[in-house]
Amino acid sequence: MTAPLHDTAAAETALTDVAGPVKAIEGRSPGRIAWDRLKRDKVALAGGAIVLLLILAAIFAPVLTSLFGHPPDQFHPDQINPDLGVPKGAFGGMSWNYLLGVDPTFGRDVFSRVLYGARISLIVAFLSAAVSVSIGVLLGVAAGYFGGWIDAAISRVMDLLLAFPQLLFTIALVSVMPDSLLGLTGTGVRMAILIIVIGFFGWPYIGRIVRGQALSLREREFVEASKSLGAGSVHILLRELLPNLVAPVLVYTTLIIPTNILNEAALSFLGAGVKPPTPSWGQMLSDAVNIYQADPTYMVVPGLAIFITVLAFNLFGDGLRDALDPKGS
Repeated sequence: MTAPLHDTAAAETALTDVAGPVKAIEGRSPGRIAWDRLKRDKVALAGGAIVLLLILAAIFAPVLTSLFGHPPDQFHPDQINPDLGVPKGAFGGMSWNYLLGVDPTFGRDVFSRVLYGARISLIVAFLSAAVSVSIGVLLGVAAGYFGGWIDAAISRVMDLLLAFPQLLFTIALVSVMPDSLLGLTGTGVRMAILIIVIGFFGWPYIGRIVRGQALSLREREFVEASKSLGAGSVHILLRELLPNLVAPVLVYTTLIIPTNILNEAALSFLGAGVKPPTPSWGQMLSDAVNIYQADPTYMVVPGLAIFITVLAFNLFGDGLRDALDPKGS
């Protein structure tokens, strides 16, 4: 037997009074879902905050140097003990005027040199990552989608580059390059070489990841539907495959940047980086090798800068990977 209409309306009114107004179901985009997951990962947020602070410090290095330090190439011999050849004061000469001390050789401000060294490291790391991602995505998606001889040729090139001695090649290339090239001079030439070499030899790693994703995506229903509607290969690559590769590419980019920072530091340590007096973290570590027993602080400071930067990028990259994982909780 059907209940009267006024009884049903009264029941709904009573239910609303008890439970409150019914909220409409709100849909969430994949980006919103990923952001909600990332917000719950406090470690990843801390890493992202440190990365942001490092980027801002590198951008505003001249301002911070003028406020809290001294020009990075300015000598301060009065801060060096002439008898012992080490900075005056404890911990490498740290004071309110020299927040991170001075270098034992010329008395230059370590604080400003670390800031300008961060600028060099981040520029090389980001631009070389851009080179790696551009080449790796282009060739990886082509290999995965087309297959056949294209896949075989690109895969063999990847294997060849992964087995190539990148470090020795970079050192040999730097030793024969002129001081002036295509309008660049000195440090500009060295930075261009580092960006091109690190970026070129880094693309096979992301190329393999993109190739594997493309192999899976090309068998999906939406790709078959596009083919049945007459879409060409270019349309499928640009409109169907690449949008679905944004998440893994973004995650890998955040993880390859710290690797590039370590590569730049290693090459600068071996003398294949930027030319002095331009500061670099690896170059500062190289200078500290001969004097670390007398002044260990000069080795600790750039070493900590590299450690904190790489750790922050890795923590943020791991958190971003978990946030973008559709199988995550």
